[in-house]
Amino acid sequence: MILVNTDYITGKNFEMLGLVKGSTIQSKNLGRDITQSFKTLVGGELKAYTEMMNDARALATKRMVEEAEALGADAVVNVRYSSASVMQGAAEVMAYGTAVKFV
Repeated sequence: MILVNTDYITGKNFEMLGLVKGSTIQSKNLGRDITQSFKTLVGGELKAYTEMMNDARALATKRMVEEAEALGADAVVNVRYSSASVMQGAAEVMAYGTAVKFV
């Protein structure tokens, strides 16, 4: 599966199959949340949250690819990501794009 954030793939002609997306809502456990709260007092990277968001993006991308494969797609173009806070310590991550089939 080819994933690109452009609306074309050099040297490929394709037909659009439709919008595909994948999403997840992730949170850290209470212990991690408390330790990360203390980290905000001294500054620096909140590594537990960075890891959480990286994992969430990977899972959302995997789900998007599965949806594209179910349509028979060869690639997803215009891949984008969005995130939103759902509640304290929890975030939704969405990956979306256009599934295409090569002609």
